[in-house]
Amino acid sequence: MELLNIVRPTTAVAWFAAFSGHALIRWPENRKRLADGDPEFALAFAHEVRRFYPFAPFIGGRAPREVEWDGVRIPENSMVLLDLYGQNHDPALWDDPYAFRPERFLDREIGAYELVPQGRGDPRTNHRCPGEQLTVALVAALATRLARLDVDVPEQDLTISLRRIPARPASGVVLRVRGSVSQG
Repeated sequence: MELLNIVRPTTAVAWFAAFSGHALIRWPENRKRLADGDPEFALAFAHEVRRFYPFAPFIGGRAPREVEWDGVRIPENSMVLLDLYGQNHDPALWDDPYAFRPERFLDREIGAYELVPQGRGDPRTNHRCPGEQLTVALVAALATRLARLDVDVPEQDLTISLRRIPARPASGVVLRVRGSVSQG
């Protein structure tokens, strides 16, 4: 279990870093603001990467007791899946959910049941990753660092299959660094 507690967050951060590179290729207008070191925008960018990109399409668990939800009876010990991708792209929750817009996370609190790429609720009592805050901070820092790189993007397949778990760009994300990296 302890080994898994190291492997899972390390993998999540690596995947979200690749998705950050993918987002900077697809939406380069975010590069300057990240590179300028705006910490609020970097956190918003990290949240939008986690919302937009499908690290995992769902998470599962067992119903601890019989419950009824939205008119459906769920027997005790039933396998229950939380549709992370659907929640994070639900037009009832997100304005223009298939657009990549980090600004949606500026100047507002995120509800415990709203953005759920790493589970939902309170990490102390619900199914939410206790390392989520650290993941967000690392992704914000890595995205800022990526935005500061002077890179070429070689020909590659950047499609993302939602059939692969965890999802990832087909070629990974390959960036060829051209010159020195600006410090900031």
